[in-house]
Amino acid sequence: MSEIPNADPEGIDSVRMTWNNWPRTKVEASKCVIPLAASISPIRSNPEIPALPYLPLRCKTCTSIMNCFSRVDFTAKIWICPFCFQRNHFPPHYSMISETNLPAELYSQYTTIEYTIGDKNHNPVGEFDVKSAFVFVLDTCMIEEEFEYVKSEVKRAVGLLPENAMVGFVTFGTQVQVHELGFSDMSKVYVFRGTKEISKDQIMEQLGIGGAGRRNVPGGAVGVGGYQQQRGMPMQNSGVSRFLLPASDCEFTLNSLLDELQTDQWPVAPGNRPSRCTGVALSVAAGLLGACLPGTGARIVALVGGPCTEGPGAIISKDLSDPVRSHKDLDKDAAPYFKKAVKFYDSLAKQLVSQGHVLDLFASALDQVGVAEMKVAVERTGGLVVLSESFGHSVFKDSFKRVFDSGEKSLGLCFNGTLEINCSKDIKIQGIIGPCTSLEKKGPSVADTVIGEGNTTAWKMCGLDKSSCFTVFFDISSSEKSNAPGSANPQLYLQFLTSYQNPEGMTLLRVTTVTRRWVDSAVNSEELVQGFDQETAAVVMARFTSLKMESEEGFDATRWLDRNLIRFCSKFGEYRKDDPSSFTLNSFFSFFPQFMFNLRRSQFVQVFNNSPDETAYFRMLLNRENITNAAVMIQPSLISYSFNSLPQPALLDVASIGADRILLLDSYFSVVVFHGMTIAQWRNLGYQNQPEHQVFAQLLQAPKDDAQAIIHERFPVPRLVVCDQHGSQARFLLAKLNPSATYNNANEMAAGSDIIFTDDVSLQVFLRASSEVSCAVLTVDFNYRF
Repeated sequence: MSEIPNADPEGIDSVRMTWNNWPRTKVEASKCVIPLAASISPIRSNPEIPALPYLPLRCKTCTSIMNCFSRVDFTAKIWICPFCFQRNHFPPHYSMISETNLPAELYSQYTTIEYTIGDKNHNPVGEFDVKSAFVFVLDTCMIEEEFEYVKSEVKRAVGLLPENAMVGFVTFGTQVQVHELGFSDMSKVYVFRGTKEISKDQIMEQLGIGGAGRRNVPGGAVGVGGYQQQRGMPMQNSGVSRFLLPASDCEFTLNSLLDELQTDQWPVAPGNRPSRCTGVALSVAAGLLGACLPGTGARIVALVGGPCTEGPGAIISKDLSDPVRSHKDLDKDAAPYFKKAVKFYDSLAKQLVSQGHVLDLFASALDQVGVAEMKVAVERTGGLVVLSESFGHSVFKDSFKRVFDSGEKSLGLCFNGTLEINCSKDIKIQGIIGPCTSLEKKGPSVADTVIGEGNTTAWKMCGLDKSSCFTVFFDISSSEKSNAPGSANPQLYLQFLTSYQNPEGMTLLRVTTVTRRWVDSAVNSEELVQGFDQETAAVVMARFTSLKMESEEGFDATRWLDRNLIRFCSKFGEYRKDDPSSFTLNSFFSFFPQFMFNLRRSQFVQVFNNSPDETAYFRMLLNRENITNAAVMIQPSLISYSFNSLPQPALLDVASIGADRILLLDSYFSVVVFHGMTIAQWRNLGYQNQPEHQVFAQLLQAPKDDAQAIIHERFPVPRLVVCDQHGSQARFLLAKLNPSATYNNANEMAAGSDIIFTDDVSLQVFLRASSEVSCAVLTVDFNYRF
């Protein structure tokens, strides 16, 4: 088990770093093995963050914002920027500033401040004041039962939307249908062919909302503007009054439309897949929003029930004998549709980012639907993704409802975010891994090497929410001690500026300024060691590994992780050379090898038995969740329930299984309630229903209540699995446990426990091998030792 974290390990700043004390030079940083990185949740809510109703003060040289680390000359009314040391004069309205009369941004405890940039975004479009918009894009190529499930959920979602939220509706199958909700007298649709790509201008002309394609629409205004319309400027756009209406105005019309809507009626030949033009449908939806609401916070909510087989974005042919691409096909370049589909969704992502719009993907099917290809568009726009087996499954239904819930359960969906980072001199930004897009803003802080979205100091986040998390990779430019940054100033500073539009339409700017200490690790590594964050380091390595697996051809992730762990243990372990029994690791590092063991066995590294869609889904969530949640994805938590003690953490090991125990496994994507053999037998006999066995009834109920508590707090909603020892679904637990007892040493297991049928190495063998190789100071593969 990992260390039990503080109540709130991220604090007011929502920033966690791999190293909380930084080495002075580039050479020393490279010897640390684990990259210098920070994980930030830029709009995570915290009641201690003050909200200020005025604009911040910016440095006239580096444009960073005045903060609690700025030095102030109260007599001269000057503040000194901690990043560039520029002396800045206070404006006249700060004339009363003194040591006893400080503005909130100079209080030492307020390292994070939120400024209100302006009043609510006034974005009038025609007669509507638009704050947000949702265009539902619904797949009609599915069986009747699934179709009824998804229609019911869309109805519920529209009922949960704020009254002034704009709603649009697009359906697709063999063709794409754009429904004119503003024409309530009868069902009116515009049909697009699904076989070829359609440009923005063609979409605008067909719908009659572009300058070149104006039409006289009965009861509607003449469409003008197109893509050049700027946010905040009033316009009379017929597209808004025809295709996008406030939820309160179109709920009845949309519900009636959904009641009448049928599955795709285009005939499907025997042995063929349905013609499904997912790519064209998303392109049309993006064009509609781009023409009507450019720059306004809007989301395309795609509900997809199968693979795209028609037009741009197709991932497979219609012939059922042709299997959907696997990881093996991708490795061998034997997936003829993959690269072309990714290129299409990459261009769609660029269009959506330029418009400031988000693509959310809800995919429910037993087969793959193309999540791997659509990943680029969803991730770069900051969209949400949920993958489930059926639209009737709780994973989809509960997750979809959470998106539109308000109040405490709200995800806090925000729009039009930008993130800027300011650094102390000699700190360079390599890039970000997370749901964002580089804005290509050059500056002195841009590093030569790129990781993820790099070559910039600013990023666009079309959509973000309270749990959105970004991993920033840093580098140190100085390579000689004489130029070491810590020689002049022992502190380094980082500032994160996040501008965004909240659900109420307010434009806010959150400023987080953090400081860390430079240390000379070559002289004394103790300070460096004490600043190591094991959970953050494990998550950063997982995200970095996933990125390398996707971007580097032939990358051997397991070997790379093993080599880095050997280097890490050789650097920070204490041992006598060639004496593995003497190897010890500082307590600040003691859990890190265990994290690496579970990472190399996880679904992020071992893609066997997972489809490319599932792997893409897992990695997207790994990249966007906070450190605590991501750590659970890598190393699940296990809680044991028994008659003899209160619920307590248990080792993630097969030895934790007991006939008289109940185990609760949280692996983030699934929550497993596992009953030991004896417990299951008593339950089947109905002992819990007898008055004299109320304690047993309480024991059965406790893990279920805890599982529900986990499910209610999480998005996407995890799959709940309730199983018994030796049952078929027990595999959901056994797959995550350390195989300390296998068929090779079954005679050593305790009574009532279990074994795992695997040839994988156990944690004990892994740790022994790591100490042997580290003591020999050889960077060889662990597999030679197993």
